[in-house]
Amino acid sequence: DAHSQGEVVACLEKGLVKEAEETDPRIQVSDECKKAILRVAELSSDDFHLDRHLYFACRDDRERFCENTQAGEGRVYKCLFNHKFEESMSEKCRDALTTRQKLIAQDYKVSYSLAKSCKSDLKKYRCNVENLPRSREARLSYLLMCLESAVHRGRQVSSECQGEMLDYRRMLMEDFSLSPEIILSCRGEIEHHCSGLHRKGRTLHCLMKVVRGEKGNVGPNCQQALQTLIQETDPGADYRIDRALNEACESVIQTACKHIRSGDPMILSCLMEHLYTEKMVEDCEHRLLELQYFISRDWKLDTVLYRKCQGDASRLCHTHGWNETSELMPPGAVFSCLYRHAYRTEEQGRRLSRECRAEVQRILHQRAMDVKLDPVLQDKCMIDLGKWCSEKTETGQELECLQDHLDDLVSDCRDIVGNLTELESEDIQIEALLMRACEPIIQTFCHEVADNQIDSGDLMECLIQNKHQKEMNEKCAIGVTHFQLVQMKDFRFSYKFKMACKEDVLKLCPNIKKKVDVVICLSTTVRNDTLQDAKEHRVSLKCRKQLRVEELEMTEDIRLEPELYEACKSDIKNYCQNVPYGNAQIIECLKEIKKQLSTRCHQKVFKLQETEMMDPELDYTLMRVCKQMIKRFCPEADSKNMLQCLKQNKNSEVMDPKCKQMITKRQITQNTDYRLNPVLRKACKADIPKFCQNILNRAKDDTELEGQVISCLKLKYADQRLSPDCEDQIRVIIQESALDYRLDPQLQMHCSDEISSLCAEEAAAQEQTGQVEECLKVNLLKIKTEMCKKEVLNMLKESKADIFVDPVLHTACALDIKHHCAAIPPGRGRQMSCLMEALEDKRVRLQPECKKRLNDRIEMWSYAAKVAPAEGFSDLAMQVMTSPSKNYILSVITVGICVLFLIGLMCGRITKRVTRELKDR
Repeated sequence: DAHSQGEVVACLEKGLVKEAEETDPRIQVSDECKKAILRVAELSSDDFHLDRHLYFACRDDRERFCENTQAGEGRVYKCLFNHKFEESMSEKCRDALTTRQKLIAQDYKVSYSLAKSCKSDLKKYRCNVENLPRSREARLSYLLMCLESAVHRGRQVSSECQGEMLDYRRMLMEDFSLSPEIILSCRGEIEHHCSGLHRKGRTLHCLMKVVRGEKGNVGPNCQQALQTLIQETDPGADYRIDRALNEACESVIQTACKHIRSGDPMILSCLMEHLYTEKMVEDCEHRLLELQYFISRDWKLDTVLYRKCQGDASRLCHTHGWNETSELMPPGAVFSCLYRHAYRTEEQGRRLSRECRAEVQRILHQRAMDVKLDPVLQDKCMIDLGKWCSEKTETGQELECLQDHLDDLVSDCRDIVGNLTELESEDIQIEALLMRACEPIIQTFCHEVADNQIDSGDLMECLIQNKHQKEMNEKCAIGVTHFQLVQMKDFRFSYKFKMACKEDVLKLCPNIKKKVDVVICLSTTVRNDTLQDAKEHRVSLKCRKQLRVEELEMTEDIRLEPELYEACKSDIKNYCQNVPYGNAQIIECLKEIKKQLSTRCHQKVFKLQETEMMDPELDYTLMRVCKQMIKRFCPEADSKNMLQCLKQNKNSEVMDPKCKQMITKRQITQNTDYRLNPVLRKACKADIPKFCQNILNRAKDDTELEGQVISCLKLKYADQRLSPDCEDQIRVIIQESALDYRLDPQLQMHCSDEISSLCAEEAAAQEQTGQVEECLKVNLLKIKTEMCKKEVLNMLKESKADIFVDPVLHTACALDIKHHCAAIPPGRGRQMSCLMEALEDKRVRLQPECKKRLNDRIEMWSYAAKVAPAEGFSDLAMQVMTSPSKNYILSVITVGICVLFLIGLMCGRITKRVTRELKDR
């Protein structure tokens, strides 16, 4: 009978429920009728037999699922609710149970067990007002929020009541239809995106996924309704409330979080710790991120955070009670406030308590993996994420992308990303994915700084220093390099540099933001103070020390020197495309093909080399290749004299071959231009403008002189016209280039064809000991190119000035010099003259090899004298002294002088004598 009592009540109940779910209900139930219906439902809450409609709808299901459950005190209802989504549950019973649950959502008293268990707690915490008409205080959501607030404040709520609350919170999470606000606000989204997913909380998670932006867009009302429901059910306090999450993550909890008690709020934290690890499963990952999206928007939903930080939040961030929300406070604002205070120094003002700070850091480390878990960032950067990072969908890529495009972002987004990057520089563990990738390196090389509670940038500095260890993996190296590149955008992103130099930057480099510009500004100031011997450095000592660290780090990768990188981008693409960026390999590649580079790039590389030669510690490749040799030979050497020290020990028997090769490379570079040799430049600062001004006039800034100035000084050395300091330096260069033709750029440039055709075998020798130079001297008559011939003749001329610059002759005559010329000091051709006299003296017996080499040299010099006449008196005197007809020439000169003297005596003076009077006038 349609008008039987049970069916009429059921019809009215459905009408009551339906009215709450519609914006503009067609049939409205009067308040008196509502009150009566809910009262009837309350009276039947003790025994399910009293709800006639539900009893008949669920008779069979009761036998199937709750056979052993005793009737009374709402136990059968509870049992049937727990089995509501079982496959074998009849639809008729499921509908009746859902209606019953919706009535409970409107008035908690419709649940006998909940009303009974929580009666005293409701009264104790003033969660209901008995005498008022049924209103919001009767709603299940209000009751849950009120009692949860008491629990979160640390008040005592009975275990029976908490158990009932847990059941009903789980019930609300399982079935979205029990929340009228969800049906009202999200009807369109459910129909469009989430139809057919009604059971076990899947519809709610589908809506959460839509809100996260993974399946389209959702309206603000729907998002707010979901946020409210999450607050009512509070799954952050116990993951089991969220059945979809519980089922998806069960295997992960059993393996990764088994050490944590079931239901503990730290389970969610544990799951976040294992996000994107091998232990995580895909389904769990999705459900977890969907829930965390909402928890991240209301700091109170993270139970542990709220417990440890409620005092700090109230004191510093002006928060309200647990169940009170401020419309003026945007999502995530409280947590943003907390983490800003977490990284404050004592000088900057009020800080968080220790336990709150640790909790904020823990959450920050977990949420930094996904920009959607940072509501402020997502809100301010929505446009930029779509514009620059739409294709960056993998874990952690979105934040990296925003950092890469920092200069292109809108102002608000740039500030947020900048602040987060600044925090990362202080506490790199915020970069959880990077930390996982770098775990082996941290354990091996950085475990001491990693164990510190306060990071202060030490861990990242350690990772940078060990970036090229063989234990380093690709992911970690890429992550560390990316962070270095991001740091170049703003000096604040280097925490240690910022803390050491912020006062110096404000004083000396105001309005400069980019780190590379700040480094250049401070370095220039330090250098100027050093050159001017300033009594007091303008840059503080602690800043100078950290500045040195930054300068050294920047030399490792060309991308860390933006001006150089921009100038050479096309050249890198053309000539160094397959060369890795790390270990300064691109920079080394550009140095080796310097002559082929574009003008702008060439100039930048030249300036870089000039800086490195002045301060060899900035030459990353040299310092890396020769690290052990520096420890062996130059442990006490000043960084400015490092290359000089290595050059002095280059020919040691224990010198590492790779280091020796690198020193030779740097010597070749130095000999292309005197400006790349600071020691020579200082020693010859008066001689260069005096003798080589015409070369300087033709020179261009930032362009090599191809050894022209050094060649000019060599000629003056042969003429014995240089100052003592300059002469000493040029002698060393001549000696070195006499052993290795590659150290003489003019010779190499003008004689390249002759070396290839006449001296190919000697040039191919692994160890250069002057064979190529000797070959060119021997084949002087075969050389056709005038410029090459001139270079070889210059070599011969130089060897007359000092036997040390002719290694082949010096080796051949070493014993004879010891026996016959030991008392004669080297230089200015003195020992050469001594050997020539010994060769002429019939009483002296020279070594056969020495005799042969000397005769060869005399022939060469004779030919040189014919081909290249003497350019000055000293040159003429040297040619006479080394001529085979020396005695004859000297005799003729002597006779000529005597004849002139006699004529003068016999003929008197040629000029007219002047009287004394005229002289005195």
